[in-house]
Amino acid sequence: MIFLYAFLIGGAICVIGQLLLDVFKLTPVHVVVSFVVLGAVLDAFGLYDKLIEFAGAGATVPITSFGHSLLHGAMSEGHKHGYLGIAIGIFKLTSSGITSAILFGFLIALFFKPRG
Repeated sequence: MIFLYAFLIGGAICVIGQLLLDVFKLTPVHVVVSFVVLGAVLDAFGLYDKLIEFAGAGATVPITSFGHSLLHGAMSEGHKHGYLGIAIGIFKLTSSGITSAILFGFLIALFFKPRG
């Protein structure tokens, strides 16, 4: 049953993104930023952890999980180390994702001719 929930929740997030692109004519950057902020807001109210428990990978794979990770890391380290911990916590949980995006973007740019 967990596979069905993951499929439905992940699919619903994708459908919302596609509707934002097609109906509201938002750019892809606006949709990504909106989803990251939505993930952070849901985590601030304690709802995203419940969504992860319910849907598993359907909630952790989409970009909304990145906003959840940013805020989750900042809050946990902020409690331990104060204001400096907020900056440390943001990069502690998300550094692998940021590093992978930069590295793979660079490697793809080496092999293909990117257009500006």
